[in-house]
Amino acid sequence: MQHSTRRRRARYRRVLWSGAELLVTAGVLVLLLVAHQLWWTNREAKDGAERRVEALEREWGAGASGAEGSAGGTASGAGGASGEAPARSDGGTGQGGQGGRGGQGSSSAGPRSSQAYAVLRIPRLGLRVPVAEGTSKQNVLNKGYVGHYAGTGQPGQDGNFAVAGHRNTHGEPFRYLNRLRKGDEVEVATRNATYTYLVDKILPQTSPRDSGVIRPVPRSLIEPAYGYDAPGRYLTLTTCTPEYTSRYRLVVWGRLVATLPRV
Repeated sequence: MQHSTRRRRARYRRVLWSGAELLVTAGVLVLLLVAHQLWWTNREAKDGAERRVEALEREWGAGASGAEGSAGGTASGAGGASGEAPARSDGGTGQGGQGGRGGQGSSSAGPRSSQAYAVLRIPRLGLRVPVAEGTSKQNVLNKGYVGHYAGTGQPGQDGNFAVAGHRNTHGEPFRYLNRLRKGDEVEVATRNATYTYLVDKILPQTSPRDSGVIRPVPRSLIEPAYGYDAPGRYLTLTTCTPEYTSRYRLVVWGRLVATLPRV
């Protein structure tokens, strides 16, 4: 009888020990997954995004140098000018396919899907990040890029140049977007020019489906007190809020104040 009791106790101890080992192993795996999401994806995406910015700037510099040696000494086009997206309900009738005055020029067919073609700079945040066409998570946002909402305006154009970026993980370019204040500068550099916008309005929280915030004349459909009434040349920055969630969107708007052609 005593031997049987000791055997049962020994079996219980082995079961408890095995269960504890499984829990510890599962905890380690969860910690490794969290570390991968919060550290490795950030490092990998940030490094890749910085390399892309440098490549774009080298390409533009080489293009400008080649143009200076040509007849007339003027770069071609110098007179003209990247799960985060709100749903669109305007039938995609933005300005993105048009060569609006001050934009990239009507002779351009526009960037290809997922192509990095501009650089967004926000001095207050120390941010310098590529802008790519579209808001695909796999091909744009998860690479640490900012994504341009297809169908909205291009930099410097009449209408609304609207972009999205991750708040957390995968480079998190818009991690500190909530720190922007009215009057802060946001620059968008392209092959043809650098466009300077000043932050004008901030919508702290709205629905992910608030498509009004990226319309040509942006105004929230959920919070109609936020937005604009007249056409202009606008910039819209969107990201998730609160941090580490995707429940709502934070929106920052700006107005174009200066255009510096690349020569």
